[in-house]
Amino acid sequence: MSAEPAGARVTIESIKGREAAEPPLVCLTAYSAYIARLLDEHVDILLVGDSLGMVLYGMESTRDVTLEMMIAHACAVAQNSKHALTVVDMPRGTYETSGSALANARRLVCETGCAGVKLEGGSVRADIVKHLVDNGINVMGHIGILPQSVQTPGGYKVVGKHPDERSALLEDAAALEKAGVFSIVIEGVIEPVAREISQAASVPLIGIGASPHCQGQILVAEDMLGLTQNPPRFTKQYARLDDVLRQAVIDFAEDVRARRFPSAEHVYHANIEQLPRRKQTTQPQHKKSAANG
Repeated sequence: MSAEPAGARVTIESIKGREAAEPPLVCLTAYSAYIARLLDEHVDILLVGDSLGMVLYGMESTRDVTLEMMIAHACAVAQNSKHALTVVDMPRGTYETSGSALANARRLVCETGCAGVKLEGGSVRADIVKHLVDNGINVMGHIGILPQSVQTPGGYKVVGKHPDERSALLEDAAALEKAGVFSIVIEGVIEPVAREISQAASVPLIGIGASPHCQGQILVAEDMLGLTQNPPRFTKQYARLDDVLRQAVIDFAEDVRARRFPSAEHVYHANIEQLPRRKQTTQPQHKKSAANG
């Protein structure tokens, strides 16, 4: 269960205060009302991730996800969450300038009810992050692998193996902290570097393919539940629900074709005497034709 008191909503302040506290933050993605209700009481953060482009829409990457798509799914999640903090991704192209970022972030927060937004990038985005925070928008950062910047499908490469990458990641985390983020997702970074950054950070680092020493962990819920094909190697699958669903469809199809479904228990029955009688109508008498006299 979450570290929050029963029935209490997780807040930005409680997240920011967990940088060195236990237990670690539990975070999962959610894109629909049903998944939001299923996960809500068990997690600290529900992220409406732009990964919905691949998981729900079959896109090859997150690059073509639109602001309208994110708003629609974030509304479903926020309205069906009573406990977890809800955060929504800003899609690619919606935070290129401070002005556009603020306008789009306001739409995401005001139209959905989410508590904050997440955007990708470190030092190069620090000024934009600060502008959002200064204008009352709660921001979650994202460093390491940046899916919106990957040009080719499957082109994700682990980050931090070279000294210059390590230095850049440390600078990115520090710049985002200074800009005012309340937490940072760190994705696809080698464990020693991710651990070093998490130990130096003054805000919680939420790992995905990073380090167990991060202050929280996040996965795509469908990956964790076994609802996607070929999930990343850093995913632990706690169920294989695709097998369960596939078998259910097979069983249904076989029952329909064999006329086993619907059976008597799945249709409505009524005694014929109990059915309302149809009113008798008087049929008008047809005039005899002139030919018949």
